[in-house]
Amino acid sequence: MVKCGTSVGANYRAVCRSRSNNEFISKMQVVLEESDESCYWLEIVEEKGWVDVRALLKEANELTAIFVSSIKTIKNKSNNIKNNNIRKT
Repeated sequence: MVKCGTSVGANYRAVCRSRSNNEFISKMQVVLEESDESCYWLEIVEEKGWVDVRALLKEANELTAIFVSSIKTIKNKSNNIKNNNIRKT
């Protein structure tokens, strides 16, 4: 759980240094994958009743939703730029 949880932050830091939309998307998908894995492990802990992680799970799910939204936004932006460039030619 520590590995995937800390990986989210480390990989998001790499996202902030992306040099292109494609690189942003690629790196953000890694963040999303690690975030989703963190949610998985938190769900396991919650189901087993080992520790009350409801607040952490809620935040992890919210972050996952933000990452999904960010990916969708940049993909739409990239597609709009491509479509505008095609129309100009």
